[in-house]
Amino acid sequence: MAFTLRRPGRRPIDFATVDRTVAALPLPEAIFKTCPWQPRELVETGLRQWLRCCGAALRDDQVIGMPSHAVDEAWHGLILCTQLYARFCDQAYGRFLHHFPDGVGDSTQDHGSMAEQLGRTVVAWSMVARPDEKCVLWDLDRRVGVADPWGVDARHVAAVEQRLRRA
Repeated sequence: MAFTLRRPGRRPIDFATVDRTVAALPLPEAIFKTCPWQPRELVETGLRQWLRCCGAALRDDQVIGMPSHAVDEAWHGLILCTQLYARFCDQAYGRFLHHFPDGVGDSTQDHGSMAEQLGRTVVAWSMVARPDEKCVLWDLDRRVGVADPWGVDARHVAAVEQRLRRA
């Protein structure tokens, strides 16, 4: 997945604004039409954490990887609520957050392997996590019973976090 990169004249992304906007975002039933996994509250938490990570990625012009199939389906549902999604993006990021599934979008840029993109997701999470907040994205699919879970291996998360601590 790729994002529209920062352009001159756009307001900088403020994490506090993203956090408030994500927290206030209504998640109507329509979002979950293709996302049947339960508990729904866990998927909602994952979606909100993902949207906060996207703010960090957009701020730093990075492409991050989606760690959860269930959250990806919920995000697709949110995108289909076009007015709600466009208003959210404008309020949270000051721009539209595009979604480019694998193989679609700007093919002239190399965004690295999925492992690299997921590593950048871990970095983005480290930038937006509240004190003592646990990220549910890494193993959400397994926890909600997705048949072919995506996820990020705990060893990969730990290795990225260790590199961040050393930097």
